[in-house]
Amino acid sequence: MTIAPVRAVAVEARERVVAELASAAFACTAVGVAALDAIAPLLAAAASRRRQAGAPPLAVFLCENELACAERVRAALRPHLAAEGDGDLLVLIETVVHRMVPPVSAEERAADPLLAVAEDWPTLVADRQAGAPLPAVAGVEYVDDFRGHFERKLYVHNMAHAVVAYLGYVAGYRTIDAAMGDPEIARTARAAMAEASEALRRKYGWSRAAIDPWVTDLERRFRNADLGDPVERVGRDPLRKLRPEDRLIGAANLCLAHGVVPQAIVRGIAAAFRFDPPEERAAAELQAALRCDGIERFLADWCRLPPGSELARWIEAAAAEMGVGDGEAPRA
Repeated sequence: MTIAPVRAVAVEARERVVAELASAAFACTAVGVAALDAIAPLLAAAASRRRQAGAPPLAVFLCENELACAERVRAALRPHLAAEGDGDLLVLIETVVHRMVPPVSAEERAADPLLAVAEDWPTLVADRQAGAPLPAVAGVEYVDDFRGHFERKLYVHNMAHAVVAYLGYVAGYRTIDAAMGDPEIARTARAAMAEASEALRRKYGWSRAAIDPWVTDLERRFRNADLGDPVERVGRDPLRKLRPEDRLIGAANLCLAHGVVPQAIVRGIAAAFRFDPPEERAAAELQAALRCDGIERFLADWCRLPPGSELARWIEAAAAEMGVGDGEAPRA
């Protein structure tokens, strides 16, 4: 598919960027959470210009996959707002981006610098509680239980993607779809998604009909060979993925909080400890921590799992089965 016509304005051309924002029907960010502070002055200047022109508020879709990033942007905006009320001219809408976009090869990039490869996922979930106006945009689905949808993405989609990546890496597969062709990895991914989905269903009162078809389709998407998504790309930065509230430990804790045993998720966590591709700095830091401190200390200090806790014991046992650390057989 070719998207045209398009214009591009370099962010360094500040006045041109502000002019575009001042006249836009809506705007989207996809700059990474760390860069949101840097674009706040541009948004503030655009709000001032819209006020001067008597223009309506600008809806800004924050496509950063980060809870509470709207509050972060509001805080970054405050020092730059020219007049009281300018902040009301920016409606900051948090979103959940589901579409998978793997990198293109160097050869493809050389042939077409604008080429982007993405799957055919058609929906952008957005927070209906963000304020008004909420623009009617094709493909945008406004939801009231935004946090639930965010957790579904993080604790089902992102979690299972990471599980497949780490198990696939250990098994020697290069891409996610190839790893999903391994019956054992596919079974583990399916079980992990079922565990997290059941926990979310209990937490939010969702029906199985509301979540099961989405999970089934997610497995289909992981098997998409056209994406050719490398396991090393999906698994990169394991330290971030092993944080207490991120996709792996967070999903396991969610399960325990709602009476679900995260057996398959634990296996994926254990596989993360085997992730050591060359030139992956975070993976090297993880391996160094495991060598220096051991898995029990790592789980306590980094994952905030007390030594001897149920989840810590299960992870240590699963890791021992994969040749990492020591542990006993897990007891569910």
